[in-house]
Amino acid sequence: MTVAAAPVLVAGGGPSGLVVALTLLQNRIPVRIIDKEPHHRIGQRGHGLWPRTFEVFHFLRAHEIHQRATPVLPIQEYKPGTLEPTKTFSMFTHNDPTPSIPYNNPMFLGQPPLEELQSFEDNGERVLAKLVKRKDGEETCEVFEASYLIGADGARGLTRKELGLTFLGETRQDFSSVVGDICLEMEGIDRKHWHFLGSRSSNFLMFRPTDEIAPDGFQFLMSMKDYNPKQLIADEKLMFKCMSELIGHEIRVRKVVVLSEFRPNIRVVDKFGGGRVFIVGDSAHVHSPTGGQGLNTCVQDALNLAWKLSLAHKGLSPATLLDSYTKERLPIVAEMLNITSGILQQIREAPTIDRAMEREKRMNMLGVNCRTSPIVLDEFTHAEPVNAYGVLDEGVLVAGDRAPDAPGLVVAASSAETKLFDVFSPTYHTVLVFAPDAATSVDILEALRRYHGDVIRPVIVLPQGSEVTTVAQADIVVDHSGHAYRGYLAVKGEKKVVVVRPDGVVGAIVRGVEGVGAYFVKIFV
Repeated sequence: MTVAAAPVLVAGGGPSGLVVALTLLQNRIPVRIIDKEPHHRIGQRGHGLWPRTFEVFHFLRAHEIHQRATPVLPIQEYKPGTLEPTKTFSMFTHNDPTPSIPYNNPMFLGQPPLEELQSFEDNGERVLAKLVKRKDGEETCEVFEASYLIGADGARGLTRKELGLTFLGETRQDFSSVVGDICLEMEGIDRKHWHFLGSRSSNFLMFRPTDEIAPDGFQFLMSMKDYNPKQLIADEKLMFKCMSELIGHEIRVRKVVVLSEFRPNIRVVDKFGGGRVFIVGDSAHVHSPTGGQGLNTCVQDALNLAWKLSLAHKGLSPATLLDSYTKERLPIVAEMLNITSGILQQIREAPTIDRAMEREKRMNMLGVNCRTSPIVLDEFTHAEPVNAYGVLDEGVLVAGDRAPDAPGLVVAASSAETKLFDVFSPTYHTVLVFAPDAATSVDILEALRRYHGDVIRPVIVLPQGSEVTTVAQADIVVDHSGHAYRGYLAVKGEKKVVVVRPDGVVGAIVRGVEGVGAYFVKIFV
């Protein structure tokens, strides 16, 4: 049995595990990722991406995700048993980007289709994990020593079970269907629409074209009142016959990529870990895919945990900072479960398909917040409590809210143009000092010198038309277009400090040195 070590062991190579690993690596913390699957899992999963998640990928400099994503296709409904369209509509109204919201529409990008964690022990000072590697019918055991273990191993994974966390909720027995990916030819079914056939109350079939499977690939969902999913999966000829009857045409299936039975699971843990072991994503919560919030919530779990863990591992923050992970994410996830469960009922009970597919504006997740977090501070606003899944109000900005973007900033040192989303990073806190001139910011800069310079980036934001004088140890930008002052509700001629956390959340809105210190005492040792 071999022994190996790294600061962080991530169990699970899905989106949440990869975002944790990427964030830690950008913070220069070595990571090892393990996954029990010997090959990439085939099939489309978690294909809906919402604006807030695109913002997270922007901070991580993973711009290719937005470049590869595709628009949500319009939905087309048909007369029963035929391919005669009866209704065509868009599920979402297109929103043009704005200065504060550069990603303003949901898009689709399916997750394209090793080693296994067997057990672990957290002794308070380190985690000892027993790993098993299977190859060519042989098993090799290894003991792996890590400062932290992150369980991203899914709803059936080991980490949550070994921690003994409760997984409260239910499995809906009144809703079941076949989901899968297939390659097929169907006369009359184009690749420009999301196709809905049959009746949602009895026999129903949905096809969504997706080139990520193949040029003739479709993801589908099917439910039949006379056959349960297990019967259809076991008898593909029967399944294809039912499809043909619902379509009114014979179908030609070239390849079945993957089939599975789907029943909504709606569950959440009571806490997201503790000590030196934490869980993210589906390991901590599962829900109905209606609303497309799952992948997005997993990614946001991962970034929330990873920036805190990187500071704790470096000894710059107390271990208690990690307690805020559960305190911030659990209210958000709990509300998300209620919302998506409501949408599931809406899909079943709405009188028309367009009503069934309506989605509230808050599903874009731009209003998701952690205003009640113990580690945020606001000296300007004493706002009334709001839902963790709020609707974005661009006239309001409170600590715990998403930090808005602001393009049109001119860098004083180079005259180059930048925007705030290109300044924010998962490796540091960005301290935005809105001030009449650079000299007014010197006291803030002096106060920040007591902290480790690699994890804080001060940026002085001057109003339009300002004359710039050089100040050491700070970036200076001029808000040439005025978007930063508008978005952050700053007033020309007055001083205001906004601290943006590594996850793009406003950590503090304060007036000066005292407020900056009061915030960072919550973060750093």
